[in-house]
Amino acid sequence: MSPAGKALGFFLEANDWFCNAGLPSDITIVVDRVKFHLHKFPLSSRCGKIEKLIEETQNIDQGSRTITLENIPGGPNTFLVIAKFCYGIRVEFTPRNVVIIYCAADYLEMFDNYGDDNLFVRAENYFHKHVLKNWKDCMVALQSCENVMSQADDLQIVNKCLNAIAMMACTDPSLFGWPMMMYGRLQSPNGSILWNGINTGARIRSLESEWWFEDISYLSVPLFERLVKTMEARGLRPEKLTGAIMYYTRKHLHGLGRWQGGQNIKIKSIASFSMKPAIVDQRVLLETIVKLLPDKKGKSFCRFLLGLLRVALILGVNDNCQDSLERNIGMQLEYATLDGLLIPTYSDSDTLYNSDCVERIINHFLTSEEKVTVLSPRSIVSEVSPSSVPLRKVSKLVDNYMAEVASDVNLKPEKIKSLAEILPDSARSLNDGLYRALDVYFKAHPWLPENDKEQLCNIINYQKLSIEACAHASQNNHLPLRVVLQVLFFEQLQLRSALANVADDENAHTGPLSIMPSGGTGTAGNIVQRDGWVTIVRENHVMRVNMERLRARVVELEEEFNRMREEMKRVSRTQSSIESSWFLSRTFGKCKLLLDSSNVEEDVVASTGPATPRGSIDRPRPSHHSKQR
Repeated sequence: MSPAGKALGFFLEANDWFCNAGLPSDITIVVDRVKFHLHKFPLSSRCGKIEKLIEETQNIDQGSRTITLENIPGGPNTFLVIAKFCYGIRVEFTPRNVVIIYCAADYLEMFDNYGDDNLFVRAENYFHKHVLKNWKDCMVALQSCENVMSQADDLQIVNKCLNAIAMMACTDPSLFGWPMMMYGRLQSPNGSILWNGINTGARIRSLESEWWFEDISYLSVPLFERLVKTMEARGLRPEKLTGAIMYYTRKHLHGLGRWQGGQNIKIKSIASFSMKPAIVDQRVLLETIVKLLPDKKGKSFCRFLLGLLRVALILGVNDNCQDSLERNIGMQLEYATLDGLLIPTYSDSDTLYNSDCVERIINHFLTSEEKVTVLSPRSIVSEVSPSSVPLRKVSKLVDNYMAEVASDVNLKPEKIKSLAEILPDSARSLNDGLYRALDVYFKAHPWLPENDKEQLCNIINYQKLSIEACAHASQNNHLPLRVVLQVLFFEQLQLRSALANVADDENAHTGPLSIMPSGGTGTAGNIVQRDGWVTIVRENHVMRVNMERLRARVVELEEEFNRMREEMKRVSRTQSSIESSWFLSRTFGKCKLLLDSSNVEEDVVASTGPATPRGSIDRPRPSHHSKQR
């Protein structure tokens, strides 16, 4: 009869495992309803836990004992590997099973005091010498910790993997000997590519900084969260962390790519072919990602946040998550686009778009702008405040948003009014966008009472309307009559003011030359230079000058006509009444032609030249009757 330590192998019958050691089994180990018919000596000589359990049951049952092992890491499959090790069969470690065997050996107390070179020490050595020094093995081992998370945390396995991965992500990957160079040893000493031993002069392109994004995207949400925090503590650059978070979110959060303008670009992976895709809960993922988001601004990041907000409204995340997203978007609202703000209503509301959410975002933006204004140094004196540029961008964005949502027939006047009044009056250099939004709203709501229309129109500052807007408003049938009169009144004020400034400017140019101040605050700086007003005023001035010239020309023609009439009276005294009548009719006909508009225009053109006032008119020749006289 051969000793139990010389067992050749194990075999399975039904749901029971047996060892063909040639000896009858004297102990039965039950692991998750799977029975292992083994022997006491090889197990007790290696496993401290089993030895203690055997001693506890020795006085109870003298025959074959049955011991149940509950919550053993890895279950029956892992215990089979441990049993083989106890019987002297070689155990092969891999990055996928080393963590589970490591935890199971700790659970069974397989330390060196129960035999030299025991299983716990072997698993520990393999883990430190092989797994932690290789990116792919470390990623696979970290993912295998999912099933034994509590035991792996107690043994610091998870933290060691996270620190190793964070350290390698912050370092050049070529230092770790990974097979990532497509040219291998075909390189010259200076790093250029060799072809048949000839130096081509071409350089090997450096690896992308995002090479590890795809690999960490296979981790579960809790592990990914811990890895990001570890990388942040290690000093990884924020832009890389943001890129990794965005890549992970776009891969696992369904529906996000619909608002991101395309799918993730596939990044070459190192370890993903050995890893299993993570099963991610959508709501937990979104709430976790929002906590990890850094304080960053930019167009792509703002668009990403707006996409997250849409998905958050669909999933119904908690209030803290939604408020955090709205606050982050509000802090960089100047980078948002109109299509990003057009968030549909996913609740039972009658309106098409979620205007309440947009209004909260604008309030967060105004709060952040107030903080920037308070923290800005007072010593800086400038016509444009540091926060005016983002405020102007946001005002245009809000005006365009109101123009889009105004066509919704269910949008209440109170909501459009609150959106229009949420920004200060100084945010808009022109009120054309605000007028356009109200015009669209009035056209979509023809049943709106005149009183409500007037209340909405009171928001507009008519002094900030351009020429085109004033011209359109003066002929807009959807506006109340009182509003149209106000537009015409302020239009006249603008014309008068601009006309006065132009006249002052011309007087300044005709006077003696003067040196302009270095700050550019002379007479020309007082001219109204907004939205074409100066052009219109100058055209009016030219028209006025032309009218004066026409008036002077008409006076000249009247004087000429009076002289001709006196001459005709003198001639008529010597002629008969019939001839005199015929002559006067022809003469008055010619004079009437002289007053024709076309001749007047030609005279106006001629008057601008050096010719004399009467250069274009010939004296009438004396008739043949005068010669006979």
